[in-house]
Amino acid sequence: MFYPRFSRFLVLVLFASLALPALANVTDTYLSVFPLRQDADTTALFPMPSCYGFTLEEATIDQMQAAMSRGKLTSQQLVMCYMQRIYQTDQYINVLMQLNPDVMDIAACLDAEREAGKVRGPLHGIPFIVKDNIASKDNMETTAGSWALLGSIVPRDAHVVAQLRQAGAVLFGKATLSEWADMRSNNYSEGYSGRGGQCRSAYNLTVNPGGSSSGSGVAVGSNAMAFALGTETDGSVINPAERNAIVGIKPTVGLTSRAGVIPESTHQDTVGAFARTVRDATYVLDAIYGVDQRDNYTSAQEGKTPKGGYAQFLANKDALKGATFGLPWQSFWVLADDEQQQLLLELLELIELAGATIINGTELPNYQTIVSPNGWNWDYGTTRGFPNESEYTYVKVDFYNNIKTYLSELNNTSIRSLEDIVQYNIDNDGTEGGNPWPLGIPAFYSGQDGFLASLETKGIMDDTYFQALSFCQQSTREGGIDAALNYNGKQLSGLLVPPDVAQTYQIAAQAGYPMLTLPAGTHSSTGMPFGLAIMQTAWAEAELVKWGSAIEDLQIASGTPHQRTLPKWYGYLERNIPVFNL
Repeated sequence: MFYPRFSRFLVLVLFASLALPALANVTDTYLSVFPLRQDADTTALFPMPSCYGFTLEEATIDQMQAAMSRGKLTSQQLVMCYMQRIYQTDQYINVLMQLNPDVMDIAACLDAEREAGKVRGPLHGIPFIVKDNIASKDNMETTAGSWALLGSIVPRDAHVVAQLRQAGAVLFGKATLSEWADMRSNNYSEGYSGRGGQCRSAYNLTVNPGGSSSGSGVAVGSNAMAFALGTETDGSVINPAERNAIVGIKPTVGLTSRAGVIPESTHQDTVGAFARTVRDATYVLDAIYGVDQRDNYTSAQEGKTPKGGYAQFLANKDALKGATFGLPWQSFWVLADDEQQQLLLELLELIELAGATIINGTELPNYQTIVSPNGWNWDYGTTRGFPNESEYTYVKVDFYNNIKTYLSELNNTSIRSLEDIVQYNIDNDGTEGGNPWPLGIPAFYSGQDGFLASLETKGIMDDTYFQALSFCQQSTREGGIDAALNYNGKQLSGLLVPPDVAQTYQIAAQAGYPMLTLPAGTHSSTGMPFGLAIMQTAWAEAELVKWGSAIEDLQIASGTPHQRTLPKWYGYLERNIPVFNL
């Protein structure tokens, strides 16, 4: 049985009024900031209240665990404090699709376990949210932000959710997202869904918050949640992570199970982690990776993952001594703007001073063919005149087939195919934008052209499909990232790239290879953060964790401005849809 979604804020108030009388103080804070002028200093907007004497803002998982182990904090109190933060900020940033009505009971059970001497691990009692395309077998919905799937019943938890429950993490709720994880439209407002509305970044509420895992990234970046899960087919972990000044780990396709995740492409879908530090993100990765019989891609990881998990590879800045990184300048860096180049190069100088070597010119051999010079474009091959060299060619086919398989396991729904979804959007044009603007709604400016393109394929895997798949994988793997990592016969520690240049994560997505992004700076014109990312080959997450944590430690030790900063809440009174794609 599902609880009605009459008002997420009413639910929050009911919980808070029963369990936390101090909510009145939060309400006063929330109301007091609203009259501030738009030209005022917005750094201190929405100050985070104290959590029973514990400073929750920017707190790490280790710090939360230490407070709980000393009896200074409980999981239930953590949940309530994050509930306060959601209540304080969500009418602005809209990160929460649905609150888990069982969250307090879950936290209470885990508190009881701790009191009895059982602590499951570093995530025990820590609240988290998941993107609304990741199934949970409980009193919440799984809809990908679409009204079409409201009321449908999933057969089981997604494997990654089950793993996190086993690790003792507390499922707080579902995060907002770009509807259907950006598959439905090719010209749309990032972070918008019919069911969830518009998610906005706390750094600048008027511009693209990053997607499609928008709510997951914004929640962690605004200190509204400890950590979150997102999914990526092409950029949907790395993009919202770097646009919200947090760490994002996008794993190798097959390291984390996709079972129970509303799919796009079996060749590129992966579940990733969002956190404010590399250590925290690594704790999450350790909990969710592994072989799952319901996702045969995960069997490929056998013998390729470390015994004991990835946290053992966390390092400090001293590890950078002797490391050698590649800098694919012509492949990617030339596409970054001048300000971003300058700030990132300052960070690279620090990395070299710490003892690392950075080699400029470690290019992807095929970059002139495969890297779009005009920004992210997953139909770039067709744009050049070659559909058999386009990622979109096979993604469209995969989606048609994969979504039918997913829908076949749902109960209590008449939505069984892409045809049904397309018709639902047309029948409910006022909320789901089945037609392009101006007949539909402005947030889905092109209507559902992505769905229609997929529908046209009928899921047929013809010669063009296989040619496109082979071309994209070979040219980004052996003929791309792997070739760049092997410099004059020497295997590099990683490729350092600007993730704000969307082509970087697009190439990694086509390869199915892992990528990690770290906060590294802020655009002066928009206030939006950008990152420094590391690219690696398949199953090299240990390398990403090692070098990512070492660079993060260097940033902290050096006091460089090129690291994570708190949100400024620019444009907090703006409510325009769509948001600008900047």
